[in-house]
Amino acid sequence: MKSSIRAVVIATALVVPALSFAQGSQLTRAQVRAELAELQSVGYRAGDGDQAHYPQAIQQAEAKLAARKGATAYGGASNGTAQSGSGVSQADWNAMYTR
Repeated sequence: MKSSIRAVVIATALVVPALSFAQGSQLTRAQVRAELAELQSVGYRAGDGDQAHYPQAIQQAEAKLAARKGATAYGGASNGTAQSGSGVSQADWNAMYTR
């Protein structure tokens, strides 16, 4: 009896960490096809038999795609400065906080 309980506890201790590393979200076929179409739009050709330049070709296509997305995306880093808030004059301070 004790050995079966011990076996269950050990098995549970081994299985729980494996389940915690499961991937949270998986890509659908439609998402993969959309990504492949985007890569093909910047010149990448999957399955053309050029296995000697595969890593370089996919990296170049991803860089082109990232540059294109970066040029059309909102936000990003700005080179200027920004100022938030300003000091309040004594007259305005008194008008708000004195009774």
